Amino acid sequence: MHYTLRQLQVFLAVAHYENVTRAAEHLAMSQSACSGALKDLETQYDVQLFDRVGKRLQTNELGRLLRPKAQALLAMAQELEQDLKRHKEVGNIKVGATLTIGNYVAIPLISRFMQSHGARVGLEVANTQTIAEKLLNFDIDIGMIEGEYHHPDLEIIPWQQDELVCFCSPRHPFAQQKTLTDEDLIQAQWILREPGSGTRQAFDRAMHGLLPHLHILLELQHTEGIKRAVENDLGISCLSKISLKDAFQRGSLVPLPAPQRDFHRMFYAILHRHKYRSAGLLHWLDLCGIDTAGQKE
Repeated sequence: MHYTLRQLQVFLAVAHYENVTRAAEHLAMSQSACSGALKDLETQYDVQLFDRVGKRLQTNELGRLLRPKAQALLAMAQELEQDLKRHKEVGNIKVGATLTIGNYVAIPLISRFMQSHGARVGLEVANTQTIAEKLLNFDIDIGMIEGEYHHPDLEIIPWQQDELVCFCSPRHPFAQQKTLTDEDLIQAQWILREPGSGTRQAFDRAMHGLLPHLHILLELQHTEGIKRAVENDLGISCLSKISLKDAFQRGSLVPLPAPQRDFHRMFYAILHRHKYRSAGLLHWLDLCGIDTAGQKE
């Protein structure tokens, strides 16, 4: 075996940052040492792993093919080193979650993971598109998302059911209605999540046929911001029932049934098909009720 783990680290860092200088900074190496390690790797096997595009180094076809394999090999080596050292942080994982899951579902799971496994969970909260991109770039170990996402390198696993609910403030004229008609939905002013979010994806699907006629006043990235806007009578909205439970109990927001529209959706776990599944990741899947074959138990 002629390559070294350090050479693989350099290859992966350059692939991630698309820049030798930034890769060297990340690895605490000099730029010349980083560049030399990459050159040695390519020279040893008479290959080219990157194409130069302006000031960026983009992985070519061979680089893209080898990157997930190198990532998995390095992850296994790092876990072996942690096991050998008996380090207290064995099993740490990075989870990416969309807004509703991150704010209302993930925290109890993180608590159980830390208490039962003695490890830490890093949590990044963003929309579905961003979480998928981070997973594809190996920035996180697993994604928990609200929207559907398709990519050949990602495994999409159905996790649990959810439901969106339309709502308004107690002062809104719709608050006195038992149900909303399609005409009501068209007449309303809407405060919605931004395009690219799982919640918006589910809303658009539920409103099929009405979308061109809806009056969308605001598109916001944060659930709490949308709830505050509705409480201040700027319009009505539609979010996960999970995120509205407390507000409904307080009476600061009022649910608006629209039985002719299907607001049910699925939460998903997403994994990189080529990423090494560490003991910590397998334990997280087990806590979520997902078996190691990728099927919901």
